[in-house]
Amino acid sequence: MELNFNEILELLSLLNQTDLAEFTLKSSDFELILRKQGKESDRPTVVESVDPARFMPPPVAPVAPIAPAAPPAAPIPSPPSPLATEKLVEITSPIVGTFYSAPAPDEPPFVNVGDRIRNGQTVCIIEAMKIMNEIEAEVNGEIVEILVKNGDSVEFGQVLMRVNPG
Repeated sequence: MELNFNEILELLSLLNQTDLAEFTLKSSDFELILRKQGKESDRPTVVESVDPARFMPPPVAPVAPIAPAAPPAAPIPSPPSPLATEKLVEITSPIVGTFYSAPAPDEPPFVNVGDRIRNGQTVCIIEAMKIMNEIEAEVNGEIVEILVKNGDSVEFGQVLMRVNPG
């Protein structure tokens, strides 16, 4: 009789799902006894087994060490604005993803240049890993620049829009 490691795990799981306190499996090659320990633990344990190496999963080939992750890339600087002399507030991307200016392709954009916005108002969506993340304004004011186009890939910290607060 041959048993592999997964079959033994399955036996342990089945024993755990029953009221049995002990299970013994004998063959000409080995004897396997599974016994639940006391009331405080209903988990079965292997009490005795002949040649346990037979039931170990096959060895896995060594894997080359993983190189340390590169430090996060610096945010992509946006081009200087002709309005740089004014005190503008930048709306930046909090994540890497795809910029969407509207809630759906056939709907109007959340905001346009010249629109007045209020704190907490959704100004765009950044899609990351199939999750749509609404980006909200953190100030009241007027949109003076939108620096990315619908469908553009954006980086963490990239400036998406500039707002003249007030």
